Amino acid sequence: MGAADIVPGVSGGTVALVLGIYNRLVTAISRIDRTAAGHVLDGRWKDAAEHCDLRFLASLAVGVGSGIAGLAFLMHYLLEHQLQFTYAVFSGLILGSGILVARSVDHWSRRICAALVAGAISAWFIVGLETLQNPPEGLWYLFLSGMIGICAMILPGISGAFILLIMGRYSYVTGLIRGLLKGDWTVENFLAVAVFCAGCLFGLLAFSRLLRWLLDRFPQIMLAVLCGFMLGSLRKLWPFKHDLTPDIAEFKLKQFENVWPVAFDGDTLLTVLLAAGALGLLLSFELVSRRGSLERSRLDGTDPGQEPV
Repeated sequence: MGAADIVPGVSGGTVALVLGIYNRLVTAISRIDRTAAGHVLDGRWKDAAEHCDLRFLASLAVGVGSGIAGLAFLMHYLLEHQLQFTYAVFSGLILGSGILVARSVDHWSRRICAALVAGAISAWFIVGLETLQNPPEGLWYLFLSGMIGICAMILPGISGAFILLIMGRYSYVTGLIRGLLKGDWTVENFLAVAVFCAGCLFGLLAFSRLLRWLLDRFPQIMLAVLCGFMLGSLRKLWPFKHDLTPDIAEFKLKQFENVWPVAFDGDTLLTVLLAAGALGLLLSFELVSRRGSLERSRLDGTDPGQEPV
């Protein structure tokens, strides 16, 4: 899940579904509640741990952290030195995610189609906002980015890394992780990581129930909005870009504008092939997920349609 969470376009929630731990994860998170707090205040630590399935959450957290740390160097390097090809892969993954979410909608009524269009138009304008082109440097914005990005963990089909990319904090966060792993242990770096993690924790606890409630009450509309949001956000990941700030070395400070390829040369062809390959890979991954869900349902005697995609 950690390896998936750091790649924009691959949802950690989808991986949890494939591994068969999604329901247990959502249930464990939802049990971090007043009952758990009451156990802690009464000194009943064992009861609190059992109520929250703490052993499972702790093991998962270590695994997710290891996956993120393992790919942080690679993702940061690719963004700085292979932006066009990296964005091509990201675009294919996001497009594939949108297709998968669209396939989860049972019936495309006018209302559902309107929700998709609204999500796409909203995302198209949001990713083009000047604020997101030059995101604030303050810790409050880093906290907000973590708070919003972590919600993708409980939304199969949408990637938390993708949210960070839209908000302009993806390269910054991967750079922080890379710096700490390289031994750049400064107070500023530790403070930034602590603030980001605090935002993640707050978002997970504050919005997990709201998102689950929305998905339970308005599943088709929510899926359509998510699908439209991902499609509209492809504006951010258009691989052919013109560097407006060639004199600036730091990627997080650079600005780009989308352009059409000047010629259909080898780089352009490779860009298209990478996007198509990423799209095909994700669709194949989803096919394996469906087969696994059907097999588990056959063994458990449950309805495979009960799980979201």
